[in-house]
Amino acid sequence: MVIFEDIDDVVEWLVDLGYVAFWEAVAPYNLALQDRDHCDGLISSGEVPQALILKGLKMMARIELTEMFGLEWRIYEPPMAQYVTTTH
Repeated sequence: MVIFEDIDDVVEWLVDLGYVAFWEAVAPYNLALQDRDHCDGLISSGEVPQALILKGLKMMARIELTEMFGLEWRIYEPPMAQYVTTTH
């Protein structure tokens, strides 16, 4: 089970997962996603491309994990920020 510090961690974790790997990776989190058998049926019948279903599943997983763990987007500090100070 992966521990996420922010939403960017979730996105980075999901981006390289294929269809089968996705289902295996999200299983420990007990997410309320679309039923896998339903998704498999849509793909096998040719109604919906696997890539489209996977994209939607990843989006739903990102949203649910964000809410589950109360995550925020990562705030990047520019490299020059450490040199910028105010003196009065």
